[in-house]
Amino acid sequence: MRGLGRAIFAAILLLIAGTLNVIYGIAAVSDAHFYTSQGVHYVFGSLHTWGWITLILGAVQLTAGFSLFGGGTYGRIIGITAATIGAVESLLAVTGPNPWWALGIFTLCVIIIHGLIVYGEPETTT
Repeated sequence: MRGLGRAIFAAILLLIAGTLNVIYGIAAVSDAHFYTSQGVHYVFGSLHTWGWITLILGAVQLTAGFSLFGGGTYGRIIGITAATIGAVESLLAVTGPNPWWALGIFTLCVIIIHGLIVYGEPETTT
């Protein structure tokens, strides 16, 4: 099957992104100094709202990453969805305390989306 290596790579990236989102979500909900010392104003809701969204997204990304290792369709569909939401979330966080980190996470999400969309294409023989 074409793209299997990319799907495994995307699963590893989903696990990394999910772990980071869980850590950052917990930090935002608990008012860590990483977020509160910057004086950042959020467009959609407060820091706690942003933290809960990030925490839930991280949990979904983790389950999708583990499902991809088993070859499940759930992992592919939810992985594409979670990576898309993660990309949008990181673009909304560009105005936050770490804009370069947000752009890096956006790039990571785009690589995940590409790897999961390519996975499952039939091989072409010449």
